[in-house]
Amino acid sequence: QLRLVESGGGLVQPGGSLRLSCAASGFTLDDYVIGWFRQAPGKEREGVACISSSGRSTNYIDSVNGRFTITRDDAKNTVYLQMNKLKPEDTAVYYCGAAAGSMWFTSECGRPNEYNSWGQGTQVTVSS
Repeated sequence: QLRLVESGGGLVQPGGSLRLSCAASGFTLDDYVIGWFRQAPGKEREGVACISSSGRSTNYIDSVNGRFTITRDDAKNTVYLQMNKLKPEDTAVYYCGAAAGSMWFTSECGRPNEYNSWGQGTQVTVSS
């Protein structure tokens, strides 16, 4: 059974950093695309960053490009999202999702309904 568990959220001041973790169980990362999505109150869930099943390709939404980095550790079966230079508009619940490994996206990270499994989310709040 596929399971994803996010952690690492919290309260941080503007300009600060956080690293989110997405621990996977029941499958190996090289069989799935992993995407980080976020959802702010009253807004739709949007893809922030994703990494291909091979681990060789990554995509980012324009608003985080150059500030966020997605990586994965196959030995730990975990995907990370390093978030630097955080802004108040980055405040949201962050989720990781798994999509079929045969998929990839020409830009950004596709739609939420293209992902099969989701974690419970972790809250990120950027505020002074």
